[in-house]
This record gives sequence, C-alpha cells and structure tokens, in this order.
Amino acid sequence: MPMLFFRIAVGIFVCVMFSSSIAAADAPVLQHANTYTGNETVAGWFMSEKLDGIRGYWDGKHLLTRKGQAVHAPEWFTKPLPPFALDGELWRKRNDFNFVQNTVLDGVPSEDWKEITYNIFEVPVAPGDFPARLDKARAWFDAHPGEHIRIIDQITCTGPDHLDAFVAEIESSGGEGVIIKNPALPFHSGRSPHILKVKTFSDMEGTVIAHNPGNGQFKEMVGSLTLRLENGIEFKLGSGFTIPDRKSPPPIGSVVTFKYQGFTKNGIPRFASFLHVRKD
Repeated sequence: MPMLFFRIAVGIFVCVMFSSSIAAADAPVLQHANTYTGNETVAGWFMSEKLDGIRGYWDGKHLLTRKGQAVHAPEWFTKPLPPFALDGELWRKRNDFNFVQNTVLDGVPSEDWKEITYNIFEVPVAPGDFPARLDKARAWFDAHPGEHIRIIDQITCTGPDHLDAFVAEIESSGGEGVIIKNPALPFHSGRSPHILKVKTFSDMEGTVIAHNPGNGQFKEMVGSLTLRLENGIEFKLGSGFTIPDRKSPPPIGSVVTFKYQGFTKNGIPRFASFLHVRKD
C-alpha cells in the first residue's frame, strides 16, 4: 500500500509539472507599442484606431489573453481561424470594455459572444513586411469567411498633421486613440519604437492596496483607492468613479486601469481618472 501511494503521488507530481510546462509554453509572445512623442518621422506609416477591448492571441490552436489565459470562446467563433498565429482585439463597440471583459473571460461561453468581433491587427511570425502579413490573413479569410472576423483598416499617414487630425476624429467619436506602425519592417516581438500609441491621455495600470473612506457626498463610500504602480510608486486615485463604483469598489489586490496626463516631479500620474478593473 505505501508503494501504491508513492506511485500515485509521483504521477500527480509529473502531471502537474507537465501541465505547468504547457502553460508556460503557451504564453504568447506579443508586440507592444511605445508612446508617441511627436518627434518621430511618421510619414508613410500605417495608422488605425486603437480598440479598447480584450487582446486575443490565436496561436493556431487556442485563443489566449495577453497573459496567456485561455479564452473559452464558442467553437463557432474559432472555427474559421487559421492554423497560423493571429493577434487582435476582442471587441464590441467603443466605451464597452466591461461587457467585452465579462463575456470573453467567462469560463462558460454565453450568447453574448454573438456580439463580439475579432479584430486582427497582426499576423505574428509570418514572413514579409506588415502589408504582406495582413495579406496572408486576408487570403485565409477570403476562403474561410466568418461574419465576426475583421482585419483592422490601415490608413497611410502623410505626416504629423494628418495623424493629429485622425486622433482628434477618433477621440471625438468616443474612441480610445490611435496606433501608428512602420509597415516596412518584418515581424518582431516586444516593445518597439516602430509601433506607437497616440492618445490625448495616456493610460496605466496599478494594483489596489487600500480603500480610503469618502467625505461629504461620498460619506460611507470609498473616496479614493491607494494604488501601487509597477515601479513601486503609490498614490491615491479619487476621480472617475461612479456611485456604484464607490459603493462596491475594486477589491484590494485587483488591477485597475486609469488614464492620466503626464507625471509630477515625484513620479505621480497627473489628472488620473479611473477607467475600469482588468481581469485579463
């Protein structure tokens, strides 16, 4: 009997280690945009709207979030997808992040998936420049169409004035911002000066480490959250919350996204305003 228990324990250990190695191997290798400074030469680059949804990385077999978490999409949703990698955004419409997040990260796919589209902005690892990589996806979906599949339109930028006008158009319509990308380069992962996000306001994430009580109209509610940023800086975030947010604030330990405009001399985000909780 002791030998039997030993064998079972070893078997469980091996299974756990094998599963862990699969999870690590499945973590997506992504491109990440730097922030546009206005000093870059962007004429001839491609620009497109930056969609505020849940990033969806298709590895040829599985749909994953930016951190490698499995997305439990319905079979009909993934059926048209190719045997090669895609990168895109799971999205419904502007200013609708919470609906998308709740739908996409649900362990059991619901009927709400019928509202979700997959918006492709890259074909990782494919050879050639950016237009050639997108053409590979277009050729696949010409032969394997899906009503919920989109390849994000790319506009050739003529220069800074064209970019500024496009950003103003997107933001005035409720969009988050713009991505601009050098189309001449082969695919590469990691953060790059050749892929830039352009917004009037920047956004960032922080971890909730405390709830601070409110005063006046917010008495008996949360007045602000204390956040810890990735670089260790802590500050209080007190704006952008609805009354329901203040009555039921993001729990301690959760990660929230906020927008801001620059930093103080002490590294505190200026004009910070809450956007949403991130679960991916």
